[in-house]
Amino acid sequence: MTSTFANLMGGFETALLPFNLLMALVGTLLGTAIGVLPGIGPALTIALLLPVTFQLAPETAFIMFAGILYGAMYGGSTTSILLNTPGESSSIVTAIEGNRMARNGRGAAALATAAIGSFVAGTIGTVLLTFLAPAFAELAFTFGPTEYFALMVLAFTTISAVMGTSRTRGFTSLLLGLALCVIGIDSQTGAQRMTFGSPNLLDGIPFTIVLVSLFAIGEMLYIVAHTKPSAPSLNPLSGGLWMRKSDWQRSWRPWLRGTVIGFPIGILPAGGSEVPTFLSYALEKKLAGTPSEFGNGAIEGVAGPEAANNAATAGVLVPLLTLGLPTSATTAVLLSALQGYGLQPGPLLFVNNATLVWSIIASLFIGNLMLLVLNLPLAGIWVRLLLIPRPYLYAGITTFSLVGVWGVSGSVFDLRIMLAAGLAGYFMRVYDFPVAPLLVGMILGPLAEQHLRRSLAISQGDPSILISSPISAVLLALAALVILSPLVLKVVARKTQKTAVEVVATSVNPK
Repeated sequence: MTSTFANLMGGFETALLPFNLLMALVGTLLGTAIGVLPGIGPALTIALLLPVTFQLAPETAFIMFAGILYGAMYGGSTTSILLNTPGESSSIVTAIEGNRMARNGRGAAALATAAIGSFVAGTIGTVLLTFLAPAFAELAFTFGPTEYFALMVLAFTTISAVMGTSRTRGFTSLLLGLALCVIGIDSQTGAQRMTFGSPNLLDGIPFTIVLVSLFAIGEMLYIVAHTKPSAPSLNPLSGGLWMRKSDWQRSWRPWLRGTVIGFPIGILPAGGSEVPTFLSYALEKKLAGTPSEFGNGAIEGVAGPEAANNAATAGVLVPLLTLGLPTSATTAVLLSALQGYGLQPGPLLFVNNATLVWSIIASLFIGNLMLLVLNLPLAGIWVRLLLIPRPYLYAGITTFSLVGVWGVSGSVFDLRIMLAAGLAGYFMRVYDFPVAPLLVGMILGPLAEQHLRRSLAISQGDPSILISSPISAVLLALAALVILSPLVLKVVARKTQKTAVEVVATSVNPK
């Protein structure tokens, strides 16, 4: 406890340096802005900034990234409430009650409970991150190559099964990512893999290019092709500028319940921010004293999901920092950024790069406070970002991404890869193939291969070593359960249906 507090104070010393404080402010402002704008999320923003932020110190860059991550969660609620247009997928539930409150003249109260709930949950989540992350890191020291391989297999299966509209699409996306990650020279044998004789592919497919292409080029093409241009109808902030006493009484319990739901789900592989918001909304509706208000502007339906959203955002950082395990597209981008600085998240990160880790955690407290101060009085200004003509906005994002990739490599071949990946991203979006499994496959694929090879080298080729450890056996069993559970449920459902039909037939035509 004492060492954790001392480390956190050291993190505040770094985070409160004038330039780092400025970058935290820039990150929170930028994060809020991109959270307001639909179709532009924190993953895309951080991906676009990767080529230019490598000039900064890692502590400074990640303080800004942390501000973007938290800011996007705040900004997404603004348009959900005022325009019924979620800026982030995790803000979809907020729109159900929040927009109804705005139509009833209580938009300011909805924005206030969302902002304060996000602050409360984000602060509690960051406190939990502060004290749980070192414990997770200590636990990770007991992991060997077999446990790490089993953990990554579990991540592959859960993320592929949960993301997207079908498991087939999710696993197809994962396999595409695993195929891309093996292109190039094998680090152990020196053999060329899937280079097709092209010297440009000897170093593999750069992850940053694929990342920027999928989110920037692919997403922009989809939005331009499938969105009808129309000027938004801004909803005025009427009904008072603050919450009533009754609003506070109805909101504080949902804030705490949303935090309890969101943080642990954020830690889980493929937990993300969407699942806890729906669970929180369902719980608040069940516990409500007046369930009839739900659907007509119940403030609990805004307070709970927004708290769950921000608590989950803090939770996803636990497996990222302690195990090097990304559980969402945004954390996959952050993992890539860490690797770009030559850092590998995991238990040793807390030992070898303690200043970086604790400055990031300290910046979350600072950024959370900044966001509360910025969002309460400036909500009406943020929503006016939607008045920017979409062609100008998307053309600027596309140009910035092209310039960023060219500035890093200066290679025409990389621009061709970017175009191909952008078109692939567009078709993935059209046919609803999730992007997150592809990104996780590209990042974790080489690490999973490395740990698998180490395990087999230790056992001299005996694959039974993969289940020799209780931890790895349990993790692989969970992965198999994720894959096989739908098939088992289908078989059980068919047998149950067949039995029911036989019982009905027997009762109608008894022998």
